[in-house]
Amino acid sequence: MSITLKSGRDTLQWSRWAAALLGALPMILAACGGNTRPETAHAPEAEAHTEYRIGPGDGLNIFVFNQPDLTTQVQVRPDGLITTPLVADLQAAGKTPSQLARDIEKVLSEYVRSPQVNVIVTQFVGTYADQIRVLGQAAHPQALPYKSGMTLLDVMIAVGGLAEFAAGNRAHLVRHEDGKEVTYKVKLDDLVHKGDIRANMPLKPGDVLIIPESRF
Repeated sequence: MSITLKSGRDTLQWSRWAAALLGALPMILAACGGNTRPETAHAPEAEAHTEYRIGPGDGLNIFVFNQPDLTTQVQVRPDGLITTPLVADLQAAGKTPSQLARDIEKVLSEYVRSPQVNVIVTQFVGTYADQIRVLGQAAHPQALPYKSGMTLLDVMIAVGGLAEFAAGNRAHLVRHEDGKEVTYKVKLDDLVHKGDIRANMPLKPGDVLIIPESRF
């Protein structure tokens, strides 16, 4: 199809009409209700939810339905085992609360008809792979349960800051990545004493923070 313009005036009118059509095109497409949408950046994928796994030091409330004599509170021993009424030296560390409940039911079924067990974690420490461990010259060196979004600053607050003779700017963070041990230098003096937020960094489960002593 061809369009013949008879004069310069017709050419000008045609140009104005074409410009108006192009300007209205986005509104026309939107009114049509089609699938055309503006592109947006993809949001980061959320971490897959995983059920908590019990670790040494965790406090457990073990409730056995209709069996008050078997209901108890225990702490997971350093070897990862627990002992409850009628259940001796049962592995707890590394299991989810529901897995441990089923294991306890299996043992109790030898003594109780159709036992129903619930396990509630009342004191969280977690497995080593779920902890942040702080060693050396912190005010209160300890293992902390990892929490989503935890940072170096969060950990330093939890351990009470640096000890008197800590060499904070010579501290380092040890992390396992792709089967390898990687070490990162961190400047805790700048972060804690100077408030330099640039020295902060996100942490991952299993990280180990080592704070050396000052050299005199």
